[in-house]
Amino acid sequence: MIITFSILATLALITFLFMQQASFGKAPSGARLERIKKSAQYSDGAFQNQSPTPTFTGGGTFYSVMVDFIFGKHERKVPEYTLPSIKRDLTVQPAAKPEITWFGHSSYLIQINGLNVLVDPVFSGRTSPVSYLGNKAYEGADIYKAADMPRIDVMVITHDHYDHLDYETILKLKDSVGVFITSLGVGSHLEYWGVPAEKIKELDWWETASINEDTKFIAAPARHFSGRGMIRNKTLWSSFIFKTKGYSIYLGGDSGYDQHFAKIGNEYGPFDLAILEDGQYNAFWANIHMMPEETARAAHDLKAKVLLPVHWGKFSLATHAWDESISRVLQEAEILKLKVITPEIGEQVILDSILPASKWWIKGQLPSH
Repeated sequence: MIITFSILATLALITFLFMQQASFGKAPSGARLERIKKSAQYSDGAFQNQSPTPTFTGGGTFYSVMVDFIFGKHERKVPEYTLPSIKRDLTVQPAAKPEITWFGHSSYLIQINGLNVLVDPVFSGRTSPVSYLGNKAYEGADIYKAADMPRIDVMVITHDHYDHLDYETILKLKDSVGVFITSLGVGSHLEYWGVPAEKIKELDWWETASINEDTKFIAAPARHFSGRGMIRNKTLWSSFIFKTKGYSIYLGGDSGYDQHFAKIGNEYGPFDLAILEDGQYNAFWANIHMMPEETARAAHDLKAKVLLPVHWGKFSLATHAWDESISRVLQEAEILKLKVITPEIGEQVILDSILPASKWWIKGQLPSH
């Protein structure tokens, strides 16, 4: 009995000490917490989705999902070859029309109307609170680092998961960012890491942050969850409507499929571009990540002219084949007559002009560069 207690006490102490690392962030408190408590999205001590969203679906449980993830036999979870990518000088003056550069997974740069907008940057090579554990980027997919970024006028953080809010990246970029736009509560992590409070704009759903007279971001619903430690949903998760002179772009963040896409499409669409998650799904968590077919339908609901599928191509956070999601979304998009762009990591995208559509992930169709 004494030995068992000693082992448990030691494990508890190790866990406690591990959780004290700065990379876990800090829970909201003080005036920030009081503001959170007034949110329509907050009840019973946590943020809630608009629709009932059980954590597990399809008969899954925490135990069964973990056993399947760790010990299940899943083929082709990572590429068998070095992924093609294009390294460009992003400090060069971009095109007059909106230019988008995808860095793999959910990180991308939008250069538009003289602004550099960086979304959910993860340049540390892993989706983890530490550098020695966690999902590692595919070979060839991690060619861009924080040092490669131009000046950043706006950094958008959709929610606080490790594959969207990266501690090391924030530390390296925070002093060269004009303003951070994020979901309600996430500013607590940013301030803890040294971002001045006056540079942070935290938004509840349907709140607006204006950058200039022609540019604004509107936080909108998503169907997901949050948390960097053991406690979930103390900070909000969002999608963002990005309106700037002549263009409307939808920044999807992470979300399961729900009615909010049609609502946003009806009230704020059509969109010139919808950037939506397409990957890391599973029947066991179907409420919080879309199946690829749902990604295409969400773009259709949003009245998007063009879809850019992200949340794939860099990390394996689920059990499906690494390239399954892009193949499936293209099939559904063809049925819906939806334009989909499929740039390589780093490839130049210019709206209304350069819209890459090669199937570079198929080994026999790898580009020659």
